[in-house]
Amino acid sequence: MAITLTSLADLATHGFDDIIDVRAPAEFAEDHLPGAISLPVLDDEERARVGTIYKQVSPFSARKIGAALVAKNASIHLLGPLADKPGGWRPLVYCWRGGQRSGSFATILSQIGWRVETLVGGYKTWRGLVVHEVYDTPVRAPVVVLDGNTGSAKTDVLNLLPGFGVQVIDLEGLARHRGSLFGSVGPQPSQKAFEGALALALAGLDPSRPVVVEAESSKIGNCRLPPEIWKAMVAAPRVAIAAPRPVRAEYLARAYADLTSDAGRLAATVGLLRPAHPAEVIEQWLGLAASGQFATLADGLMERHYDPRYGKHRDRMAVPLVEVAAPDLRPEALPGIAAQVAEAVKRLV
Repeated sequence: MAITLTSLADLATHGFDDIIDVRAPAEFAEDHLPGAISLPVLDDEERARVGTIYKQVSPFSARKIGAALVAKNASIHLLGPLADKPGGWRPLVYCWRGGQRSGSFATILSQIGWRVETLVGGYKTWRGLVVHEVYDTPVRAPVVVLDGNTGSAKTDVLNLLPGFGVQVIDLEGLARHRGSLFGSVGPQPSQKAFEGALALALAGLDPSRPVVVEAESSKIGNCRLPPEIWKAMVAAPRVAIAAPRPVRAEYLARAYADLTSDAGRLAATVGLLRPAHPAEVIEQWLGLAASGQFATLADGLMERHYDPRYGKHRDRMAVPLVEVAAPDLRPEALPGIAAQVAEAVKRLV
């Protein structure tokens, strides 16, 4: 049997035991349905080989060799990851367009007796729903932006807001990046994977309540914000956390311990600022990094680099703004700040 998805929420309603992506590993790595596992019926090299035969020899020859490879790989999966699946197991199998690869594997699984289903249109159907959500659909809930200068603990406060009844979307969490030159936390998702995760978050919003997102530029690391959410953020009212610079510097020294513990990475990141600042300033910052004066380094970076840029950007905005004073950004103070932000959000919308 084949199922048809008409919305992003449809997938969860079917209650499949597993979602199996039979595309090649490179296709899966770029993006896949949420929760899917990769059981390719053709690996990257095999897929390229079959495609070449299809174009240069004949479709018949390509299908014959492809079928042999699919059977071989299906056997590996059946004797490996699927060996312990019970008789009542119910998987969804999909490929690029819901055609030969998923159909072939699904036929083998169904002959065993499993209640297997395929996805009409395959991954392309899912991707079409994602594109519609993030490129063609206005954000369905009123947006409020959580603002504040660098080091204001915005992400920590954002993630405390659901405890106060406020719905949020953690854009940096979805992008796996903290949003600044110093914000790398490892490999980021592809643009398609980022959009897929964002589409699910947007589709799940309650339109009757505001949603809070953190102030960002149009790119978070290498991930671009799609136009609909970016337009909503630019026009949205803002709640700004106002904390003194020394307090923010101490916060950054704690929050970026992963970066400060890697001397080479920290020095290389500071070096990326050379085009924007005099050589003597860069050398001063490198000296502070080398000597472990991380709070002083953070203070200098904010004074000369981040705060002036935030200020210029904010001066160009004409949207309602509420400030929440935060004289203390230690962990025990953050729930109180989140409570104040939640009250400010309710007043703004």
